[in-house]
Amino acid sequence: MASIASLRSLFARPQVAGRVAAHGLATLGRSQPSTFLPATPPSSFFQLLPPVACQSRYMGMTKTKRRQRDKMVERENRVARGLPAKPNPPKYIPRDLPVIGAITREERDDEARRSDAAAAEEMKVKIAKQVEAEENLRFQFDGLEMSDRVRKLFALRNGSQREVVWSQKRRGMELFQLREGDTGSSAVQVVALTTRIQQLQTHMAKHHKDKSTKRGLDALFVRRRKILDYMERKSFESYRKVVKSLGLVR
Repeated sequence: MASIASLRSLFARPQVAGRVAAHGLATLGRSQPSTFLPATPPSSFFQLLPPVACQSRYMGMTKTKRRQRDKMVERENRVARGLPAKPNPPKYIPRDLPVIGAITREERDDEARRSDAAAAEEMKVKIAKQVEAEENLRFQFDGLEMSDRVRKLFALRNGSQREVVWSQKRRGMELFQLREGDTGSSAVQVVALTTRIQQLQTHMAKHHKDKSTKRGLDALFVRRRKILDYMERKSFESYRKVVKSLGLVR
């Protein structure tokens, strides 16, 4: 029992255990076998060694190399059992799994064409109503009774560039309003942002070094993209109508 305890204490040292596991007992620095160690140790001798000495395949490996080796061994075992090398992720759905109640691509395309045609007809009706209505006046004086001389004074052609852009934005917002006076719905916000983006793009075409305007333009692009993403999730029909009408690339 004393010899077994001394063996355990000897091979518990990391240096001795590593050398024994890698090269055998002859590398312990002795020319002749020790008196207390047999020349050919029995098979039960290695059962008395500590676990560190038995893990020779991990000697000199980093943690990353150990994980990679374990994964490789696991994949080889799965392939030997006839399974795929990597397990499928959770909630995996095969591509060839039929979808119950799904429509074909042709039916979906036909439905999209019908919805686009209906949206185009609705937009034509709204544009015709705007054309029939009276011309927009400055300072929102539309609908007021006034003489022709006063009307010429408040005509939009006598207004500034800012008033012209504001009038165009208002007429564009009226095409997508859900009710009269609607200025906060998603489609109306996209129209307003698009008008402002076009105005800034015209400005940037003349003033290439206006960095502050470029930064504000990028912020408007991000804001419009977020609203369009929200519309795509919540109201896809309204989203398609806005994208098709404004010619946006998504």
